[in-house]
Amino acid sequence: MIVYNTASPVDIPAGSMNAHAHTRGAPKRLSRVLAILASAAFSIALASCGKQSGGADKGGPGAGAPPPPIPVTVQKAELQRVPISLEAVGQAEGSREVEVRARVGGILERRLYTEGAPVSAGATLFVIDRAPFEIAAAQARAALSQERARQEQAQRDVERLKSLVQTKAIAQKEYDDALSALKQSAAAIEGAQAKLAEAQLNLSWTNVKAPIGGVTWRAQKSEGSLVVANTDLLTTLTQVNPIWVRFSLAESDFNRIRGTGKRARVNLLDQQDVLAAENGLLNFSGSTVDPKLGTVQLRAEFVNPTLRWLPGQFAKVQILAGEQEGFLVPQAAVVQTEQSKFVWIAEPDGKATMRPIQTANWIGSNWVVTGGLKPGDPVIVDNLIKIRPGATVIAHAPGAAPQNAPTASAAPANNNKAAAPTGATR
Repeated sequence: MIVYNTASPVDIPAGSMNAHAHTRGAPKRLSRVLAILASAAFSIALASCGKQSGGADKGGPGAGAPPPPIPVTVQKAELQRVPISLEAVGQAEGSREVEVRARVGGILERRLYTEGAPVSAGATLFVIDRAPFEIAAAQARAALSQERARQEQAQRDVERLKSLVQTKAIAQKEYDDALSALKQSAAAIEGAQAKLAEAQLNLSWTNVKAPIGGVTWRAQKSEGSLVVANTDLLTTLTQVNPIWVRFSLAESDFNRIRGTGKRARVNLLDQQDVLAAENGLLNFSGSTVDPKLGTVQLRAEFVNPTLRWLPGQFAKVQILAGEQEGFLVPQAAVVQTEQSKFVWIAEPDGKATMRPIQTANWIGSNWVVTGGLKPGDPVIVDNLIKIRPGATVIAHAPGAAPQNAPTASAAPANNNKAAAPTGATR
């Protein structure tokens, strides 16, 4: 209890003015202290009321209530027959590639083809100066004529000496020499005929022709250049119809189509994954595995009449090798980690669980799942980033609206109604 000093001024010593001033200011300071104490007591009372109100609202959604269910779209897993499809990146190459070289030497006079244009087999590409070879052919024909004249002379000698040797008018040796000369003349004619054929062949080689039909490359020698026989490259020819496409498969993928052999169908897809060529045939399969890459080389052949594919061009190769049983699951629904792949399943109790799966290959935008699922499993295909193990979900079919769930706004409304009397009581 605070006791105030009620002494009259006469009770205070007259000589102490400071003490008298202190006595007069004490009531003012005391009033300030009382005001501070009253404010603190009011704050404590408000805090106490707040704690009581919080205790009444512990059941509300803002204080420990479970999160609302997550609406998700589910797709029922259906077991079906799906094609065994593998994809790889391949590179086109000509089915035949030929380096065109001159078979005789001389001055290159003309180029008769358009660089980069297709040519047919047997078309003349270059012309080499023919004059030296025409002269050589003429000389060979003249030599052949001489040998034939000698043969005629030898034949006449044999016929003339034959009657003389029968009458013993000449020695047998003279007749035998005439017969030998006739045989030598016949051999000389054969040699002359061979040289003439060689000269005519060299003359024909002055027209450098395309050994195969295909697309030409640019000319490596221009007109007026000296060409060395069987050495200088003139151009290159590539046969592009049919076209070959080389590609590689991992050893595990190769084993899946190994039994099908050349029965496997091969397609080519363009950059937009649209079918660009189909019904290709495997015409080569490697017999060894690359020890560095673990892949096997393969090659497929496609008809290419419009030159849609050119040597060196890259394309996506799709190999179809039979069928298998599996589930088609959207790629977006499959979560892949370093160890495995899994999907989320909407269980009957409304909880989401993880399910490890085994996959084979892609078909369009779907994974082919070969293990881990059962027919009828509801696979979650969206909102995967929000789902955690054990999360509550509201599943609906694709294109359907999600079922109505209890909203969080209802609970606070009830709590507010219950809290009103408590506030009124306070």
